Amino acid sequence: MSDFLLTQVINYGAPILGLIVFIGALGAPFPGTVIVIAVGAFSRQGYLAWPTTGLVALACVVLGDTLSYAMGFYAREPVLRRFHATNRWVRAEASFNRWGGMSIFWTRFLITALAVPVNLIAGTSSFRFRRFFLFDLLGETIWIFGYGGLGYLFGTQWEVISDFLSNLSGLALGILFLVIGFWQGYRLIRKTNFQNILRRQD
Repeated sequence: MSDFLLTQVINYGAPILGLIVFIGALGAPFPGTVIVIAVGAFSRQGYLAWPTTGLVALACVVLGDTLSYAMGFYAREPVLRRFHATNRWVRAEASFNRWGGMSIFWTRFLITALAVPVNLIAGTSSFRFRRFFLFDLLGETIWIFGYGGLGYLFGTQWEVISDFLSNLSGLALGILFLVIGFWQGYRLIRKTNFQNILRRQD
């Protein structure tokens, strides 16, 4: 899929990249990070105008994130019925409840697998849109211009950078789940100990 999408971006330019990241922000399983890095590399070779392409992509991905936030906000009950019991939702909800706005920021470029669930959770929890937009814009700017800039900087070696960042993202996701698991276990133990103390007092 990556090769096909990259070919379309080279042939048709920034609007296709914008469409790809927009649909990806709504949950389509596109290899967004790979494409962004590759586009940066191809821009260095003269196939695309990088600043314009990057700005178009940034506007489109933020628009997609905003739309998924709005889905959670305006269609709260259907969204909760559809996703509330899924493992990814539970993990994203634990992350959001723990870190709030920073979970929006980090899932834009580092823990991207949780980006869409976090958008929906922010909407369903009535998280203020102004704050959501700020964290989203900052994180997506790093994703587009940081990752795309690495592709531009390393040129023909962009695939090495892509593999490294994919492994880093997977590691970060694993660490996050581990931390959440320990935290939930710790809370459960504290709750159990507290209940035992109350029983002894009775």
